[in-house]
Amino acid sequence: MKTLIAGLCLLTCLAVKAQDTTKTKNPLTISGYAEIYYGYDFNHPADHNRPGFVYSHNRTNEVNLNLAFIKAGYDDGKVRANLAIMAGTYANANLASEPGVLKNIFEANAGVKLSKTANLWLDAGIFASHIGYESAISKNCWTLTRNIMSDNTPYYESGAKLTYTTADGKLALTGLYLNGWQRISRINGNNRPAGGLEIYYTPSPKITLNYSNYLGSENADSIGVRRFYNNFYGIFQLTDKFGLTAGFDYGIQQKVKNSNSYYHVLSPVLVGRYQFASQWWAAARVEYYHDANGVFITTSTPNGFKTTGYSLNIDYAPVANALIRLEGKIYDSKDNVFLRDGRPVNTSPLITASFAVSF
Repeated sequence: MKTLIAGLCLLTCLAVKAQDTTKTKNPLTISGYAEIYYGYDFNHPADHNRPGFVYSHNRTNEVNLNLAFIKAGYDDGKVRANLAIMAGTYANANLASEPGVLKNIFEANAGVKLSKTANLWLDAGIFASHIGYESAISKNCWTLTRNIMSDNTPYYESGAKLTYTTADGKLALTGLYLNGWQRISRINGNNRPAGGLEIYYTPSPKITLNYSNYLGSENADSIGVRRFYNNFYGIFQLTDKFGLTAGFDYGIQQKVKNSNSYYHVLSPVLVGRYQFASQWWAAARVEYYHDANGVFITTSTPNGFKTTGYSLNIDYAPVANALIRLEGKIYDSKDNVFLRDGRPVNTSPLITASFAVSF
C-alpha cells in the first residue's frame, strides 16, 4: 500500500512540473472523490448491516464513508493508464474476498491504441464493470443508493478488453476476457475463461442504448456451472428537465455441472429524474428482482427472493462538484426474507442521506 501511495505522489509531482513547463494539454490528470452517508434502517439490525444483498451504502444507524478514492490518469492519445486507491464501506463489502492490498484498488489499468487511423484500444488490468448503468460513484447516478440489480452484478472486473469506437463517437463495441464475475484474483481451482460483450450506442445526445453480457463458469472446475447474464438499458432525456432510464436484466445458470437445466434470474427497473430548479433534482425508482432459486440472493423461504423496491430521492448541488442527497426506500418481498428486531418480515424501509464531493 505504501508503494502505491508513493507512486501516486510521484505522479502528482510530475503533473505539477509538466503544467509549469508546457502550455500544451497535460496528459496526466489527478482527480478524487469522497462520499459520506448516514442510513437509518427501520428494521433495526443489531449489527448495523443492511441485508446481505446490499453492497453499497450497506451500514446503517451510523455516519460512515461509503467510498473515497484518489486517482491518477494518463492519456497521450497513444497509451493510457489509470490508478486509483480507495477506502470505505463499499470496498469492505465488495472486495472482501480479494487478497491483501487488492482490497484497496478501485482502478488499475493500462492501454495502447492499436491503430493510427481507427479508435481501437486494447486495455488490461482492473476497471469498472461493463454491466449496468449505475456505478460505485453515487454522485454520477440518478439515485443515491443502488438498485438490487446493480448491487448484485459486478461493480468491477479484471482482465483485458478490446474497444472500438466509431469516428463520430456514436457507437462503441467492446469485447472482454475476464478473470470471473467481479473477481480480481481467480477462484482457486477455476481455470476456465470468462468474458463478455458490450454494445454502447448514442444515436443522439438525448438517447443512450446499451447491451452487455457475461459468460463464464462459476466455482472450481470440478463443480463449475455455466452462467450467462444479459443486461439491457436505455437512457432517454425526454425534455431539458426530465429524463427516464429503463433497464432489464436476465440471467441463467446451470443447476449443477453438465446439467441441461437452468435457474433463471430477472430484474426490470425504471427511474425518472426531474430538475425542478437550477440546483435541485428529484428522482423516483421502481424495481423488481426475481431470484427464486438463490443464484445471487439466497433465502430459506418457499418462494425465494421475489422483491419489489420503491425509492424517492431529492438532490441539491450547492456547487458544481458537490451533491447533498436524501432518499427514502422500501423493499417489499413476497416472503418474509427480512428481519425486524430479530423477527421475520417481508418489508425493509430505509432513509439515507449523503454528501459527496469530487475534484
